[in-house]
Amino acid sequence: MSSIALPTYNDICKARENLHEKAIYTPLIESAELNHVTGGRIFLKAEVLQHTGSFKFRGAYNFICTLSQKQKEQGLLTFSSGNHAQGVAYASKLLNAKATIIMPSDAPEIKIENTRSYGAKVILYDRFNEDREAIGAEIINSTGALLIPPYDHPLIIAGQGTCGTEIIEQLLDKGIIPDAMVSCFGGGGLTSGIALAVKEKSKSTKIYSAEPLGFDDMSRSLEAGKRLSNDPKARSICDAVLTPTPGKIPFALCNELLEQGLVVTDEEVKAAVKFAFKTLKLVVEPGGAVALAAVLHNKLSTKKKAIALTLSGGNVDPSTFKICLES
Repeated sequence: MSSIALPTYNDICKARENLHEKAIYTPLIESAELNHVTGGRIFLKAEVLQHTGSFKFRGAYNFICTLSQKQKEQGLLTFSSGNHAQGVAYASKLLNAKATIIMPSDAPEIKIENTRSYGAKVILYDRFNEDREAIGAEIINSTGALLIPPYDHPLIIAGQGTCGTEIIEQLLDKGIIPDAMVSCFGGGGLTSGIALAVKEKSKSTKIYSAEPLGFDDMSRSLEAGKRLSNDPKARSICDAVLTPTPGKIPFALCNELLEQGLVVTDEEVKAAVKFAFKTLKLVVEPGGAVALAAVLHNKLSTKKKAIALTLSGGNVDPSTFKICLES
């Protein structure tokens, strides 16, 4: 791991300067009903209200704004089930860069449509039978496009870490030092960035990742002390966080900074999506609700604790949303 270039808190500070008046300073919400249910004080970082409906805009913009005009003109390429795709597409639009996104054909239609609406070229593939890396390599070889990773890059992680600086700042403004922070985990860009930011200001705060069962690679990797993969046959409603294994850089950071990985079932996630809509009046996609599901379903101690968590995305198809509300 020593050979990997890890981002630092200073990188997050630079990212915050880059994102000043570009990213939305999203609210940190407290719900009396949620506090009653959990017996603690729960604070929810509403990244569903961020540009493109998720935290992903932060990392994408921080990466692209560092590129030369020539690199922007040659184009950017990325792989994404939807939220990173939209973040890259929108940031590319703002920064006059060309973007091509390779997306799984079973991604929510709203994510595919939104990505195209920002001006990006979308290439669909079968995530279970086709190799997205091979498709991407062919595009890079023919166009000279630059690959922008979804999570495994210092600039991406630093950008996502600005979410963490806002959370700790918003809590300290209330005179609160959080006992714990729970972050939705896919490849690890958000969780590792938040962990860097929060631990810089509050070393006593325990950081947890939250994942759906079957895609709990981070939880198992933390226990094993090495990166583990998920069963290729695994399935989950949480499309936004269905990655095969933790990113190399996120794991190197999380292995040092995280307390534990929390795991929730799809049924618990559906209940969290329903709770967010009915009680918080927020639309949260399943992958963006895994941290809330962990708190609602007692995956960690909440009584008399101050806990912050991420609502990391809100891009959900009506059909999937209906399934959650009717569960």
